[in-house]
Amino acid sequence: MNSQPDANLLTRALDQTAGLLDEVTPEQYDSPSTCEDWKVGHLVRHVVASPQNFISMFAGKDVDWANPPELGEDPAADFRSGAAALLEQVKADESGGSSNAAIPEFAVHSWDLARSTGSQTSLDDEVAEHAYAFMSANLTPENRKGAFEPEVDAAADASVHDRLAAFAGRSPSTGG
Repeated sequence: MNSQPDANLLTRALDQTAGLLDEVTPEQYDSPSTCEDWKVGHLVRHVVASPQNFISMFAGKDVDWANPPELGEDPAADFRSGAAALLEQVKADESGGSSNAAIPEFAVHSWDLARSTGSQTSLDDEVAEHAYAFMSANLTPENRKGAFEPEVDAAADASVHDRLAAFAGRSPSTGG
């Protein structure tokens, strides 16, 4: 399988996430987020650490997703650095599996960042569609524990982003 199309979609997911991180201000860090029990600052820390976490996970190392390191002075730049390293690894992976596994993380957390901070940034529908399809096919009640809350209902006319968020256990109708 050629990993290039999925790497391109991952690039778009990472760019979208980086753009949202550019918008977050330190004054928002203590605000509630759409992630249960996390404030915006913890969400940002988790997102910034995610590219390196995927690199470590793909190398067979243990990863503590819930306890990310503290933020540096420029979280968006730190994220971009990690994203570039992740993309290099993904492009070297001929199976395409690594990009398929990573895209949902950045699609869901882009929604979280946008909702939690009130961003008006348009989210990439194709990234969300890919993430939703991948998660729907691979995420079961048993393997979502510790990563995602149980699925919640989404309105019949909900956007693909809101359906993805609902599948990941977020409540699109309330933003949390």
